[in-house]
Amino acid sequence: MPTAPPAAVTDTTAVAAPDPRRRLALVAVALSVLVISFDMTILNVALPTLASQLRATTGQQQWIVDAYTVVFAAAMLPAGLLGDRFGRRRTLTAGLALFALASVVGMLTHSPATLIAARAGMGLAGALVMPMSLAVIPGLFPPAEQRRATSVLAAALAAGAPLGPLIGGFLLQHFWWGSVFAINVPLTAVGIVACVLLLPESRNPTAPRIDLIATALSATGLGALTYGIIEGSERGWTDPLVLATLAGSVLALTVLVLRSRRQREPMLDLALLADRTFRWSSGAATLISFVLFGAFFVLPLYFQSVLGTDALGSGLRLMPMMLGLIAAAKLTDPLVDRLGARTVIALGLAVLAAALLFGSRTGAHDGYGRAALWLSVLGIGMGLSLITAQACALATLPAARAGVGSGLLQTLRQVGGALGIAVFGSLLSGVYRGALDTGGLPAEAAHRAGESVVAADAIARAGGGPALGASAHAAYVHGMGVVLLVSGLVAVASAVLVAARMPGDGATAARGRGGPGRSDPPAAAGDHG
Repeated sequence: MPTAPPAAVTDTTAVAAPDPRRRLALVAVALSVLVISFDMTILNVALPTLASQLRATTGQQQWIVDAYTVVFAAAMLPAGLLGDRFGRRRTLTAGLALFALASVVGMLTHSPATLIAARAGMGLAGALVMPMSLAVIPGLFPPAEQRRATSVLAAALAAGAPLGPLIGGFLLQHFWWGSVFAINVPLTAVGIVACVLLLPESRNPTAPRIDLIATALSATGLGALTYGIIEGSERGWTDPLVLATLAGSVLALTVLVLRSRRQREPMLDLALLADRTFRWSSGAATLISFVLFGAFFVLPLYFQSVLGTDALGSGLRLMPMMLGLIAAAKLTDPLVDRLGARTVIALGLAVLAAALLFGSRTGAHDGYGRAALWLSVLGIGMGLSLITAQACALATLPAARAGVGSGLLQTLRQVGGALGIAVFGSLLSGVYRGALDTGGLPAEAAHRAGESVVAADAIARAGGGPALGASAHAAYVHGMGVVLLVSGLVAVASAVLVAARMPGDGATAARGRGGPGRSDPPAAAGDHG
């Protein structure tokens, strides 16, 4: 007979009798997180295929990726509150079910617009899953085990980034492009069953109600900001629509912050940011996401269009990053114990910067060896910085505010990722078009060649001549170098800021899980639903 799910637990800061199956439950939650995480990057390796088969422009490719991250970020805060009020296991399993449904829509579509809508649905589902996966930790593990448990989930989150392109490349090599969505269905089914059987239900009925106005403001502000940045490179930064969109995003986000500061129990709990450890750990995680999503956006096209690999080959060429991440994950806990979280985060960001700056020197005729070297270093820096920053931020949260706190952390991360894709995608597009030589081509063909290196290659094969292909490859590598240079400089600045401003571990250790801001509400009774 199936094993009954564990009894519900209350929102307390310690668990008197830890569930003996808590490690199996952690595996189930980590699987859920991994599915959501690798879906953030699995499409990067499929973008050349999508551009060809769905006739997706560069802007549409950016939105296929960004629709997920923008909705993810906008819905994270209300999703955290939903779980706190109505049950974290219930919210987690509902999110996984919605993710499977949206994946089915994505794998069956033949239109870029429908695919963008399906990706938005996946982003909504991911917003239900991600904060809840972190919020269930206090109910599963006693305080002494919580840092290691959060490190496991942070590692699963970080591992999804390089794992996504590898899985996507394998699927595209052997199946049709929709298989990158089809893989989500069985994985989410396993996650649902495991969570229902192994996770206890927990909730905090005293959590604030969903603020529909704040939800609308956050969604509008983030969506308008990303749209304005993407369209800025296409229309020009002085275009009236671009200026109006960016101004509207600033207005919406400003009103959201002002509204949150006036409310006693806001959905956007800015009191959490009053804690310097949470603020700087979250800020570091956001900056890391900003930098990494830019790098992930440019690499697959470099491998496939410039180096001539297929989708699986692109995924395999990202494996050095995965190996570096695995090595860093094993080193993180011992280094934090010895050096402190601040030093490890700053060190990881410095390693990230070194890798990106080295990668920015890539030339059009360099082979894969150079990329393999700096990708290995990138994985080490990513593991040291991102895993430590997330675990450190979560360690400051009280159990009763675990949902809304982890929701805020992941919202900031996804905002960083969405802006990274938008900013670096726009930068790449502008530099590529400026460096591309389309002399001698008809106006329409020249315009299409300027949209992407994939389109330029297609035109070159159709009669545009080898000179066009060589120019497109050189222009793309130049654009990639600029993106990696800028992202490396951002990583340098981030390392300096963290080293100079983030508090040492003494304050965090003394505070424990008491959390920042206002005092915790009384523990709520468990919900056995």
